[in-house]
Amino acid sequence: MATTSPVKEQAKEVTYFQLNNEINRPVNNQIPLHKDREAVKAYFIEHVNPNTVPFDSIDQKIDYLIEHDFIEEGFIGKYSRTFITDLIEGLYNQKFRFRSFMSAYKFYTQYALKTNDGNRFLERFEDRIAFNALYLANGDEALATNIAEEIINQRYQPATPTFLNAGRKRRGELVSCFLIQTTDDMNSIGRAINSALQLSRIGGGVGVNLTNLRAAGDPIKKIENASSGVLPVMKLLEDSFSYSNQLGQRNGAGAVYLNIFHPDIMSFLSTKKENADEKVRVKTLSLGVVVPDKFYDLAARNEEMYLFSPYDVERIYGEPFAYIDITKEYDNMVANPEIKKTKVKARDLENEISKLQQESGYPYVLNVDTANKANPVYGTITMSNLCSEVLQVQEPSLIKDNQEYETLGTDISCNLGSTNVVNLMKTPDFEKSVDAMVRALTYVTDQSNIEAVPSVKNGNDKYHTIGLGAMGLHTFFALNQMHYGSPESIEFTDAYFMLLNYYTLKASNKLAAERKQVFHNFEKSDYAKGTYFDYYTNAEHTFDSEKVAAIFADQGIHIPTVADWEALKKDVQEQGLYHQYRMAVAPTGSISYVNETSASIHPITRLVEERQEKLTGKTYYPAPYLSNETMPYYTSAYDMDMRKVIDIYAAAQKHVDQGMSLTLFMRSDIPEGIYEWKDGKTTKQTTRDLNILRHYAHKKGIKSIYYVRTFTDDAEEIGSNACESCTI
Repeated sequence: MATTSPVKEQAKEVTYFQLNNEINRPVNNQIPLHKDREAVKAYFIEHVNPNTVPFDSIDQKIDYLIEHDFIEEGFIGKYSRTFITDLIEGLYNQKFRFRSFMSAYKFYTQYALKTNDGNRFLERFEDRIAFNALYLANGDEALATNIAEEIINQRYQPATPTFLNAGRKRRGELVSCFLIQTTDDMNSIGRAINSALQLSRIGGGVGVNLTNLRAAGDPIKKIENASSGVLPVMKLLEDSFSYSNQLGQRNGAGAVYLNIFHPDIMSFLSTKKENADEKVRVKTLSLGVVVPDKFYDLAARNEEMYLFSPYDVERIYGEPFAYIDITKEYDNMVANPEIKKTKVKARDLENEISKLQQESGYPYVLNVDTANKANPVYGTITMSNLCSEVLQVQEPSLIKDNQEYETLGTDISCNLGSTNVVNLMKTPDFEKSVDAMVRALTYVTDQSNIEAVPSVKNGNDKYHTIGLGAMGLHTFFALNQMHYGSPESIEFTDAYFMLLNYYTLKASNKLAAERKQVFHNFEKSDYAKGTYFDYYTNAEHTFDSEKVAAIFADQGIHIPTVADWEALKKDVQEQGLYHQYRMAVAPTGSISYVNETSASIHPITRLVEERQEKLTGKTYYPAPYLSNETMPYYTSAYDMDMRKVIDIYAAAQKHVDQGMSLTLFMRSDIPEGIYEWKDGKTTKQTTRDLNILRHYAHKKGIKSIYYVRTFTDDAEEIGSNACESCTI
């Protein structure tokens, strides 16, 4: 029978942390990787097994979890108990084993269901997978089986909020983060503050667009110099996230975005400086800068640039500042005497951004024109999220004085999941795998009901957006003896994300046909027009690398032909797509440890990663599948030309309809000559290198840049506090 009384303290000494720590003590100049495997065994023997509540049967476990309000009865009742028992027993019979201490530790510390006192475990890894599959399949036995197979084989991993909360009775939301925007009036600002409080309360990271707010010194009701600008709103938002701290478990997390042509841009950036006045300094709020093409042009030519009053621009153009194509209208706005403007040197502003990135890791950068040029759907992208990979159109709301909506706009919830490149490349059926992933993500979107923020609910209901991404790319390269950023690695990345694009389109088209429903404004999209498919129907996909071609051929993975794309185009034009967006590459955090693979699609940072855990001290995580064969291909990101990282992301970005969390990794002592301007001059200053890299990324079609992480002389990392609220 089950019991929740805590077990007595084990008499034997805890050894798993000691064994794990021995990884960091080379023996005969060799990393003792076997010590990590010993740590896994010791962790289960000493901690997991004795602290797991025993049950006589699967039925007894389920009854107990329902009776004591640990899992919901509703989703369980959609299946026969025989099916549930068979599913869970089937997962047990696969004999899954964690290969590293960190992966097991992360799962049982962060994800496994525990007794109310937190002392004992109520779930195995297989149980959490089963409850995810049963919940996300919504009564469809075949789909539940498929989803369970994808997760247990670690081909697919739901985002942390989904994997953690699916099926639980007492849970948070299943989505990762949210995006909201403000318009230039007090009602909208008040609504944004309330929305930030509500969304933070339910566990989501929140991005807020401040671009539309009038600048400091702009008039209010024709009274000059009355506006205080965006800084006071930033402080209000930071205090809101701190106050609404998810039952005291952790502070809320937020990011604010501002267009680089906004007059408050310099003061906006200064709020993150270490020596900023405490009255304006923001300590926990993340900063993002929205950058049109025109800025890159002005900076490259070392010209002066004008910053424009959002109040005047909206008054003259009749729409909020964030929705103006500044690159197109720049000269007209400069020439318009009715628009108040200030002048700065573009290079000076560019250098301020680089200095701040070197000092703090901020700001994120959204190349907004690049994002909108590649945007296949109707509408305008104006901002991004806390991790800079979610790029979707939004429509502004109009708020009445009584805080009701005169016009209900559309804001965004982020529903994310990730493929594991290493394991998905081994799938017996690529299309079947991706279809199961899309359907799992779709159920989360269909069930998301954020009533506290009607604009988010409206956007979700209209657009059914999901974001399937990837992790483990560097691990795949190492296992296949490819150097990160080499021509063959770029070619593989291009083909892999092309496949994800093709099969997510097929899955979305199937759902549209089954449900006889398409996303809002589908008829205005490039999908409906057919022009979206031109890139894929102009020529057959070919490989330059025999090695890369062989990888796909040996796994029996079909590369879509022009005829395949033409057939898909026909189906989409006739039946539509259910999802407005389908793909986004997030900065996978703890979930990549559970999957025992490298995070996201960026390079590893160390062969043996050191982590400082709050309660247990240091733990060590060797690069996945580290061996004498893979070690030469595991170059640290800090020892790599960042242009190679940008090249990899650019290859993927061609096929990803949203964005990717591209992190740049820098050393404080970059050698002279790594990066050069066209004039051939270079210095050791990281700021100059960052300027060059941002221009390079822009030219390569990168939509956004996330953190800049700097490795200092004293072995510390600046900007390494990756967002825990919306990582997956």
